[in-house]
Amino acid sequence: MLRLVGLVCALIAASCAVPAQEKRVHHQPHLSDHDHDDSTGFQYDHEAFLGKEESKTFDQLTPEESKERLGKIVDRIDTNKDGFIDHSELHQWIKHRQRRYIQENVNKHWNDYDNNQDGKIAWEEYKNTTYGFYLGEEFDDVDDKNTYKAMLSRDERRFKFADKDKDGIATREEFTAFLHPEEYDYMKDVVIQETMEDIDKNGDGKVDMQEYIGDMYSQEDGESEPDWVQSERKHFSEFRDINKDGFLDAAEVAQWVLPGEVDHADNEAKHLIHETDTDKDEKITKKEILANWNMFVGSQATNYGEDLTRRHDEL
Repeated sequence: MLRLVGLVCALIAASCAVPAQEKRVHHQPHLSDHDHDDSTGFQYDHEAFLGKEESKTFDQLTPEESKERLGKIVDRIDTNKDGFIDHSELHQWIKHRQRRYIQENVNKHWNDYDNNQDGKIAWEEYKNTTYGFYLGEEFDDVDDKNTYKAMLSRDERRFKFADKDKDGIATREEFTAFLHPEEYDYMKDVVIQETMEDIDKNGDGKVDMQEYIGDMYSQEDGESEPDWVQSERKHFSEFRDINKDGFLDAAEVAQWVLPGEVDHADNEAKHLIHETDTDKDEKITKKEILANWNMFVGSQATNYGEDLTRRHDEL
């Protein structure tokens, strides 16, 4: 399960310049926070096809306008202009939307931290912008100063990991690795370390069943445990705990949070083609896509993807 690092919310409230830290558990990389269940709607497909931010729904377009703009997107996906969208073209488009999300997220925060406008972000710039208002006397004016100190230490460690040439200054690429460490192989160790720190509540260097479930679910008094939690308990025992010792060590956590062999963009492209390819020639036409437009961009129940409000050359 994916969730935001909770402590950052408190810091965002204290300093509007602080970016929301990215999802902690990374399934290489997830296309959507929503479950992929077409029986309950197409939100996963919308976010995969349009991008997370752009798939936010609204009611400004009629179905006719939505289909017209979807057609323009299809023309862009058809890179060889043969009138068909094959698996490779759709796969590349979905990966493009993933990369675009990351680029837009970095761009959104870049100017907040590049204070001297030199095209780089020094650790001191990031630290002072993020924590500077509270740094006097080591956070003595902050109620929960230990939390802030821990956050500062964690950010500094991740920044140093991202800073490949160790000059204390992040290029745009290094800053991207800082904000999105799951996208970079050389950041794998810090992702695992942060995950262990977040889940391993008793600090024994391993994750037990209670800690694993507690990271995802907190049971209320009198509440029965939902089925998905029971499934997660089974996953822990049967799949996550590889050596069957009742715990997850760092290597097992790595297998869980960074399963690099899974290509969700590839799987999503196959899914969309399978559901849309009426003549089963393993490629789809604009006509077939428009006939299934609600799967790609929205429906009257879920409204329409935000990409459809933007000029097609902006995508």
